[in-house]
Amino acid sequence: MRRDVILLPMMRRGVPKQDIFFVTAKDGARIACASSGRGPTIVRAAHWLTHISRDLDSPVWQHWLAELTGFGRLVRYDLRGCGLSSRNISEISFEAWLSDLEAVTEAIDEPFTLIGMSQGAALSIAYALRHPDKVERLVLIGGYARGLLARDTSDRARLEAATLTNLMRLGWGRDDTAFNQVFTHLFIPDGTLAQHKWWRSLEQDTASADIAARTMETLHRIDVLNLAAQLKVPTLVLHANGDARVPFAQGRELAMTIPDAKFVPLDSNNHVLLDTEPAWNVLLSSLQDFLGTSADLAVSDTDFGLTTAEEQVLTLVAKGLSNSEIAELLDKSEKTVRNQVSSLFDKVGVHTRSELIVRVLSAQTGQTP
Repeated sequence: MRRDVILLPMMRRGVPKQDIFFVTAKDGARIACASSGRGPTIVRAAHWLTHISRDLDSPVWQHWLAELTGFGRLVRYDLRGCGLSSRNISEISFEAWLSDLEAVTEAIDEPFTLIGMSQGAALSIAYALRHPDKVERLVLIGGYARGLLARDTSDRARLEAATLTNLMRLGWGRDDTAFNQVFTHLFIPDGTLAQHKWWRSLEQDTASADIAARTMETLHRIDVLNLAAQLKVPTLVLHANGDARVPFAQGRELAMTIPDAKFVPLDSNNHVLLDTEPAWNVLLSSLQDFLGTSADLAVSDTDFGLTTAEEQVLTLVAKGLSNSEIAELLDKSEKTVRNQVSSLFDKVGVHTRSELIVRVLSAQTGQTP
């Protein structure tokens, strides 16, 4: 498999530098990939409205990348026809997407955590069942097993699917159209004006109207429910209870279908969680517990020059507690805790809570993160 590597400079706000490379799919399509961070490998299955050369500066995706790279080496990629991947694509299908994921992970030797967001959840399910030796854990966020037309064959559902697809062909990527406003609110209804503007601009850079419509047609027909019932891998399912893009019932269905899956409801209206909402801390805490990074830290055994107060705060950060929860437990103001967490970042030399935990765990074991 051929890899052409492009080194990008260090990014702002705690997101590490990334290496961009390309893999070749079975049909010759070039799939753009990015690798960032260090540690155990985490692969994020592709979903649309990402652009690996833009997401590091995104007000919607930047906090996701910063935190996920704190858990390990994050590998992600753009869908075929989207982002930096080949744009002139003859085939858009679920099987082609699955084949692309196989091409991206071909060179990964060790078992990894597979994260599936939105449509990526169905891809992750199919991949994990096909490659049980490669997937160590499965995390599904805002996902579904059955697309609209797979779960509902009524005339109303067919009309809804056709209307959304046709609106895409007419309004995708155009400025200030009613479609753009509706589509944006399906994903981040509680986002700021700046986040909404960025989301709309991403349409223009990510894919053409034709690719977007063909992608949507494929999404409507996804059905991996029977595959989900056959999984034998530790699985965490998280879903926002007010998600307008993928109904909450779809996340619940996933959790009920996958054997022994853990389900975490998130109190949010956003399909893509923002770091300004309480649900974001719930998601991070759940990931820490599931990925095994929430164990008590012997912080006094590390040589970071921490004060006793900072050691107390670090121990609670490692448990996944938010600043407000730590303040309540330690009888401090939230501002004081926030300042102490910032001090911890400076002393340990990190930018996110996840990086902080990984760095301290590495110091305990004498390993380099």
